[in-house]
Amino acid sequence: MTGMPFLSLAIWIPILGGLLVLATGSDRNAPLARSLSMLVALVGFAVTIPLFTQFDASSSAMQFSEFLPWIPRFNINYHLGVDGISVLFVLLNAFITIMVVMAGWQVIQEKVAQYMAAFLIMSGLMNGIFSALDGILFYVFFEASLIPLYLVIGIWGGANRVYAAIKFFLYTLLGSLLMLIALLYLFMQAGGSFSILDWHKLPLAMPAQTLIFWAFLIAFAVKVPMWPVHTWLPDAHVEAPTGGSVVLAAIALKLGAYGFLRFSLPIVPDASQAMAPMMIALSLVAVIYIGFVALVQTDMKKLVAYSSISHMGFVTLGFFMFNAIGLEGALVQMISHGFVSGAMFLCIGVLYDRMHTRNIADYGGVVKTMPKFAAFFMLFAMANAGLPGTSGFIGEFMVVLGAVQFNFWVAFAAATTLILGAAYTLWMYKRVVFGVVGNSHVAELEDIGAREFAFLGILALCVLAMGLYPFPFTEVMHASVNELLRHVAVSKL
Repeated sequence: MTGMPFLSLAIWIPILGGLLVLATGSDRNAPLARSLSMLVALVGFAVTIPLFTQFDASSSAMQFSEFLPWIPRFNINYHLGVDGISVLFVLLNAFITIMVVMAGWQVIQEKVAQYMAAFLIMSGLMNGIFSALDGILFYVFFEASLIPLYLVIGIWGGANRVYAAIKFFLYTLLGSLLMLIALLYLFMQAGGSFSILDWHKLPLAMPAQTLIFWAFLIAFAVKVPMWPVHTWLPDAHVEAPTGGSVVLAAIALKLGAYGFLRFSLPIVPDASQAMAPMMIALSLVAVIYIGFVALVQTDMKKLVAYSSISHMGFVTLGFFMFNAIGLEGALVQMISHGFVSGAMFLCIGVLYDRMHTRNIADYGGVVKTMPKFAAFFMLFAMANAGLPGTSGFIGEFMVVLGAVQFNFWVAFAAATTLILGAAYTLWMYKRVVFGVVGNSHVAELEDIGAREFAFLGILALCVLAMGLYPFPFTEVMHASVNELLRHVAVSKL
């Protein structure tokens, strides 16, 4: 380990800070819990900034590495590092944590310390997932991250929160048990090493690769979520509080997609190539079929939840075409989706806090009473539909461009998301925001205050900055993506 342990700080400051917030106790100390949570979130984000500013974009090697023996008897180590594929997700996660703390500042009035602590601890655990280079360390962080999100949905969620929380937990837990078996098999094949980087070099036979690919697929497909194991997501989103939906969409869905890049493609490259047609087909089903499902939703949260599944279908499509523009586009789409979907759920949360309903039919004419909010909501809706100039366009355009290189008809099918995305997003926006004032409750709405303006404004700047100048994002990942593709191509039987 050399220099400052930025990755350890990014992991443990939120976790230990969350425990400190938890120690503030009852709601009598809620102001202290809120202030302490914001301080921890800001410091947690601050320590991730050097990961970006000091990152060597010309290198595909793991950077900011940390290595300490953890359980020497089984050769399990505390091994951390990030490359161009993972570094941006650490920053995104820490950034979204600040947004979640701001969003819940006034809305959460009961068990405030516990609510804030759950998100801080979850933030640290997810940073651990994105930076772990030891298989067991990754698995521990991967499983532990379920617990705070399960509690957030189950305690602060809606009327069917217990059902949604249990469904979410069971789907993701059962999916990852097969991954554990695959990790143990790789440990034996690597001569007693849990190092993920060692696993990348294993000369595995095709039958073994196929079985391992399926084990990883089941674990990561549930997390993405891919069709047809996506059914837990709409329930979880609808019942989760606003902060839970934001983290679920912006970060948790990225864990499965990240798993494909860290495990499936580099460890079992031949099986990944062989299974690519199936993965592309499943991705196109998610893009097209789920887009049509989103069109018929009457609940705003469900509509955006299905929209997330469709957008994540674009991500897996980009992975399995095995060209640089498509893979980089998928990574850009993941970062953009973190901003845009998080902002969409925050906008829905702003309306829900005032009206206590998410049904589209209960609104209408919101622009007349909330013009500032309507302007922000329009920007995020356009980004969700892939409007040029917003971050939502960049990733989708790059994936479609990669698809054109791969197969014209795949590109043609994928491009339908630009039509479907515009259809369901603008249909929702039109009915909620435009037209005559829907009822007396809408007529009495108050526009966003300073706190809401702040977090929506920050996200709006991120969406526009990435849409107008994506170079810093693509430059960071370029060397690592090329190295991954070279590895997959060289390993092909």
